[in-house]
Amino acid sequence: MKRLFAAAGLAALLATAAAPALALSPSPQITAAVADAARPDADKAKDESRKPAELIAFMGVKPGMTVVDVWPGSGYWSRLFSRVVGPTGKVYAYVPAEIVDMKSKPFDTAKAMAAEPGNQGNVEAMSDPLASPPPPSFAGKLDVVWIFENYHDLYNPFMKGADVAAFNRAIYTMLKPGGVFVIGDHAAPAGSGLTTTNTTHRIDPEAVKAELAKAGFKYVGETKVLANPDDPKTDGVFKDTIRGKTDRFVFKFVKPR
Repeated sequence: MKRLFAAAGLAALLATAAAPALALSPSPQITAAVADAARPDADKAKDESRKPAELIAFMGVKPGMTVVDVWPGSGYWSRLFSRVVGPTGKVYAYVPAEIVDMKSKPFDTAKAMAAEPGNQGNVEAMSDPLASPPPPSFAGKLDVVWIFENYHDLYNPFMKGADVAAFNRAIYTMLKPGGVFVIGDHAAPAGSGLTTTNTTHRIDPEAVKAELAKAGFKYVGETKVLANPDDPKTDGVFKDTIRGKTDRFVFKFVKPR
């Protein structure tokens, strides 16, 4: 991620008691971003499943912030971040170099999205190997890093053995003190660890907490807006009966001040 960190300019053990579920009211900027008629219809169609206003409020994204959208896909979240952070903020749509050759051409998609007139001229598509070390001079520049439904993929074979632990440490280095790393993903059964990331495309929530603790992050809490207690967590996330309705956790981790 060296170029990303250069452009962006990119502790603690877990508490023994569980942190509370967190809920925040969307700011006017967030409400306006979600309501923007210029958003693609394909994005609007995903809003019911993704609850963007609630999640962006949970992240704490505000005007003027620098946000990294890891694995941006079609650009759904990057477009929203662009509208919320505004012209004084910055959004980096970061595509790991390990996936740029995928059939879907994710980096080309990110570049095209960044150039869309509906954005605020503040989105930049970036791509570098996942765990490229950040230059020390660029430490402490990011406010929010977000990855949605793809953290589990970082452990999978097509990532060519990328060092996820090093990636987490690099993000820690590049966040400002008080900056946050927010991870939303499909929940796997308790105790399954990383064993289902390449089969059902799920990950054990406790495994995520443990990995982030190793990198120095403090677990702040979670939002349950995407939770589904009726999901047995055993089916693949692309199965028609569960797709878009999986039990998804969204955790917030902070770099201590």
